[in-house]
Amino acid sequence: MRRRIIGIIGGAEPTAHEEAWAERVGRLLGERDVAILTGGLGGVMEAASRGAHGAGGLVIGVVPTGQAESCNRWVEISIATGIGDARNVVIANSADGFIAIGGSLGTLSEIAFALKRGKPVVGLGTWALDETRLAGAGLICVTTPEEAVTTLLTELGID
Repeated sequence: MRRRIIGIIGGAEPTAHEEAWAERVGRLLGERDVAILTGGLGGVMEAASRGAHGAGGLVIGVVPTGQAESCNRWVEISIATGIGDARNVVIANSADGFIAIGGSLGTLSEIAFALKRGKPVVGLGTWALDETRLAGAGLICVTTPEEAVTTLLTELGID
């Protein structure tokens, strides 16, 4: 059976609160033996990677550069794309579901790509979307890292 992959998306310059949330989400997923996938760089991506790595989880980074070494130090598998922000489509295609933490326009694009593909997205202090325009593909908003992980895993049928 294929190992499930959860994408953790968020800004490169998070608040201290968002960074703590990301590390906690990563740790909780690592403890559940769920692989995480991020954009492989700093901020929310690095904090989530650190948390998952610390819990013994598998950390995959999809970096925008053509150099695998450009990832943060917690990434175990680095996928060098050389395609810049277009990597957001690769991320949206590769994970089973997503947790969005804070973020700016790059995070918004990843949320949109994931929702367009019918993948569940749980938001923790992230973008508020106009539900009337989403045609049933909603962003599920929560308030804690624990709720984010539980909600997404339930949406995916992972116990």
